[in-house]
Amino acid sequence: MTPKDEAPRQPDEQAARAAESRLCAILSATGPWAIAVSGGVDSVTLATVAHRANLPVPPVMMHAVSPAVPSTARPRLEALARAEGWRFKILSAGELEDPRYRANPYNRCYFCKSNLYGSMLTQLSGQIDGRHLLASGANTDDLGDYRPGLIAAAEAGVRHPLIEAGIGKPLVRAIARLHGLAEVSELPAQPCLASRVETGLRIEPEALTFIDRLETRLREKIGPHETLRVRLRREGVVVELDAALCADPDLARRVARTARESCSTQGYLYAGLQPYRRGSAFVDPMEA
Repeated sequence: MTPKDEAPRQPDEQAARAAESRLCAILSATGPWAIAVSGGVDSVTLATVAHRANLPVPPVMMHAVSPAVPSTARPRLEALARAEGWRFKILSAGELEDPRYRANPYNRCYFCKSNLYGSMLTQLSGQIDGRHLLASGANTDDLGDYRPGLIAAAEAGVRHPLIEAGIGKPLVRAIARLHGLAEVSELPAQPCLASRVETGLRIEPEALTFIDRLETRLREKIGPHETLRVRLRREGVVVELDAALCADPDLARRVARTARESCSTQGYLYAGLQPYRRGSAFVDPMEA
């Protein structure tokens, strides 16, 4: 099934193989590579292609742990690393030590990625070797949004092989299926948990943990591939689901009951169930 927050049209196998060929050409033309893997379909697919491309120097996969990273990411990556034989490194992202990030301004992602890439580059130079080029899983669909993290990436010299190969999300999913990553290919978009916190509300580790745990509980009710966001807003906690799920009265009652119970035990106000709206926690200061 296709994740509900994306277009349903799927590229055919020929288009996917052509895109993969372009990606492999880019990966083979330079390197060696260190790939930032978050655990989502984009970075996992990039890492898998790079690992299986028989590059002169095997790539290093780097995963940063943080309260802002969904708890399902690390186990998924550790299982893949064991199965594939990746060179796999885990490090701390360190963004929560930055008061600029914690303040959650409109360009929070810039401070997040600056800390992330800085930590990765430090480990590359100090513990692996400084020759590796750092790569992200950003794809061409990311270019249509406000992405201050891409500015931080440019400052750190990070490459985006999927963008360079002209690959967007549907092609990423198709390439994942070519490589037998069926489960990964169906993962819904899963940005960092801090993106659930309304702009201007301070980023607190406890709040991120609450969001992660509630989303995990709710996924048991709605299924692993449905669109879900637990948003922390000024008026309280809002759960966003695909509009069709919101319209199911029985499901809506079960979701609301679980969310209300979790909020009550953790000291949050449950503010209701709404249809999913991409980036709804982001407040643009020019529009506020």
